Amino acid sequence: MSDETYDYIIAGGGTAGCLLANRLSKDPGTRVLVLEAGGSSRHLFVEIPLMLPKLLGNPRFDWMYRSAPEPHLGGRTMALPRGKVLGGSSAINGLVYVRGHRWDYDNWAAQGNEGWGWSDVLPYFMRSEGWVGEDLQGHGRNGEWKISDPGMRWPVLDGYLDAADEIGIRATRDYNAGDNEGAQYFQSLILNGRRQSTAKAFLYPVKNRPNLTVRTGVMADRVLTDGRRATGLVFRQGGEIVTARARREVILCAGAYGTPALMERSGIGQGERIKALGLDVVHDLPGVGENLQDHWHIRVTHKVHNTRTLNSRAGTFFGRVLMAAEYALRRSGPMSAQPPLLTVFAKVMENTPAPDVQIHTSAASYDRVGGPMHDYPGISSSVCILRPESTGHCHATGPDPEAQPEIVHNYLATDHDCEIAVRSVELVRRITSASAMAKFAPEETSPGPEMIDRTELLEHARKTAATTFHPVGTAKMGRGPDAVVDDRLKVHGMDGLRVVDASIMPTIPSGNTCAPVVMIAERAADLILAA
Repeated sequence: MSDETYDYIIAGGGTAGCLLANRLSKDPGTRVLVLEAGGSSRHLFVEIPLMLPKLLGNPRFDWMYRSAPEPHLGGRTMALPRGKVLGGSSAINGLVYVRGHRWDYDNWAAQGNEGWGWSDVLPYFMRSEGWVGEDLQGHGRNGEWKISDPGMRWPVLDGYLDAADEIGIRATRDYNAGDNEGAQYFQSLILNGRRQSTAKAFLYPVKNRPNLTVRTGVMADRVLTDGRRATGLVFRQGGEIVTARARREVILCAGAYGTPALMERSGIGQGERIKALGLDVVHDLPGVGENLQDHWHIRVTHKVHNTRTLNSRAGTFFGRVLMAAEYALRRSGPMSAQPPLLTVFAKVMENTPAPDVQIHTSAASYDRVGGPMHDYPGISSSVCILRPESTGHCHATGPDPEAQPEIVHNYLATDHDCEIAVRSVELVRRITSASAMAKFAPEETSPGPEMIDRTELLEHARKTAATTFHPVGTAKMGRGPDAVVDDRLKVHGMDGLRVVDASIMPTIPSGNTCAPVVMIAERAADLILAA
């Protein structure tokens, strides 16, 4: 066993960890260590937006997590993709930039989290943002994280946008301005046809700083503690066990699945659960691993006519050659843009403070994300449930860092979530039945037009609902007995230990979670440097 000493140790070189590495190492007198289980994200599959299916389920890039049998989905287990690579899930996600609704953050503040309201966090969103496009109030242009309109359009999606307007869901100029209700093409984490992961934006440009050490292929084992103070981290690299010491702080950035498991392996969490793992209890903290929330979705697919979609272009050898040539020569065309291009934020339940569903609409149809496209022109409407009531848990299953945690989301556990599942399908049917879509003669292929009974639709949801890859909440920020960190992201009852990732979210935001995680990391950097 060897010892190394740093000021800050960051466990996880993912979405948040890459930004923290940049900000904390800016002072050349501060030594920073980043530990990442995966490898480099400099790979064509990562760089080219349309290569997303090559990343999911690929152990080179994906942790390959699977859920335990889901009790309300007939005991189904499901793949839960998470990025195992520098940049984390920002290197394997759907490449869309979504902040959520102002209500989400004002609700965090209302729960006693000072400094996390919309007006507080907006400057942190803007700080990292390098918006490339027309001037939009409330967007930053000077940040390292480039965000743009990829410029890819499909006539059928233009028709979908008009159809949404026809049923009362207006086109919004900027769904990231605080009120996201409406429909629009996504703002994308793409520049010149290339993915903008947080590794590309924040880590690679500063990787040669002499005070910054990045180790890949590393498994974080446990946090070292001296009483109630975190003093370092034990990790495994190859056959070697290494102890890294932290003069100031250990910062956990391992994500909503990885962070609680790492805490429990370190003796921090529910006391009886830790004892059952054969480990010593350092700090009995009941909320660790609880409050797991995720956006789950139901996919509605349609065969369309009188138009081409990605199915058509990618379905032939000649079509694929043309797509590749267009990308190689001009960094344009379907390969330069993410699969879901259009989004719709809408309310389907009564008295809701913000949109409660989000449709990710693709000019392609398939039976599962990453699966083969259908052999006819088609579109997919993946309806994401934005604020589900159902919560689950994620807990370590043993002291071995290689052992996958037990993950249960409890999708569709409440009457509210069951009702919104049915209404979300009905919303898509209203849009695709509008006159603006008539020229495309959409034919519903799943669930199918014959499925109109609400009981049958709910059963379909239980058979087909899937993750939207947005797990949060397992190290909840707050003041109550179930909270894990305070509003400065310090672990309650511990010194020298913070959590900076999606696990600190007390409730899930009303939209994709990558941008909120980067915002959290920006604010955390200020909090850490001010300590």
